[in-house]
Amino acid sequence: MRRLILLALGCLTVAGRMSAELKTRNVVLVTLDGVRWQEVFRGPDDALINQETGGVTDVMLAGLRATYGSKPPAERRRLMMPFLWEEVAAHGQLYGNRDQGSPMRVTNAVRMSYPGYNELLTGVADPAIANNVRRPNSNVTVLEWLNGRPAWAGRVVPLAAWNTFASILNVERSHLPLWLTNQPPAPGTASPRMREIEGWMEDIPTKDPEEHYDAFVYQAAIDAIETRAPRVLFIGFGEPDTYGHRRNYDRYLDSLHRLDRFIRQLWTLLQSLPQYRDTTTLVLTTDHGRGAAPPEWANHGARAEGSDETWLAVLGPDTRALGERRDTAEITNAQVAATIAALLGEDFRAAFPAAAPPIAGVMAAPVR
Repeated sequence: MRRLILLALGCLTVAGRMSAELKTRNVVLVTLDGVRWQEVFRGPDDALINQETGGVTDVMLAGLRATYGSKPPAERRRLMMPFLWEEVAAHGQLYGNRDQGSPMRVTNAVRMSYPGYNELLTGVADPAIANNVRRPNSNVTVLEWLNGRPAWAGRVVPLAAWNTFASILNVERSHLPLWLTNQPPAPGTASPRMREIEGWMEDIPTKDPEEHYDAFVYQAAIDAIETRAPRVLFIGFGEPDTYGHRRNYDRYLDSLHRLDRFIRQLWTLLQSLPQYRDTTTLVLTTDHGRGAAPPEWANHGARAEGSDETWLAVLGPDTRALGERRDTAEITNAQVAATIAALLGEDFRAAFPAAAPPIAGVMAAPVR
């Protein structure tokens, strides 16, 4: 018992020293719904660039094969997500490449979006959340918790495509200023740019009753940065999962390439603003994976083998440039919540002891 107490005190001392030296003052968490680690680390899969398993139309086959062809995986993934591999991999860290002994997974058993986002944002899988049915989340997310802390109150801004985030973040209780596609804000609360975005969403047919296109989420994020100056920004993109379920591999790849561009442009904007330059950490991840076998890639869930496998990328002033991690201990999506708080010098587990611990390798401030 004495040994455990000493160990706990030592951890608290280290945490205190590290938080005092952290340079991160802002965190941007971006989720790419339902993106497999296989595409992130290997690039487009030849076994899916076809009509049979990938649902790729004749008109798209030639273009995909010309773009990715017989190129090695490192070149294929760079062509698909150039910002991730030219900027994040060069100056940050990437986890989840199982080919290199760096596993990451969800801990919830159902491998679906609501359970996945709950785990990601609360630090623990909740067996009571076993599907995507909309009901207010009884668990407190790290976003809600930070918004209740003095340093971050009123400076936490979430934006998302999927309307179920209203339940995931329990906006009635959390009072987070969540912006969603297909759900106009209250009259008189939108900026001129946001009113224009809302007009475009009304004029362009939506791709799904529950969410509009990710381009609108991206534009809303730009507006939030310029008009609200959030300290904690959450952006939930949704198109990859939509096209995955539809077995449109060409559109799935296209959405990854487009989201990579959006993220690059967001990062460039942040680095152009004094408040964010060199004091912002960017965290990229997903809520679940997809089936590993070609016939199963369009699916996820308890029966889709491999859909518990995920990935993570981090870029910021407190994260050493170790690039693609190899031979690491397994990490989980449940660790993301405490990691976000720790990057800001906050201890999420002090309030929620059941939450998973931060990912140690992400923060590398020297301890003296």
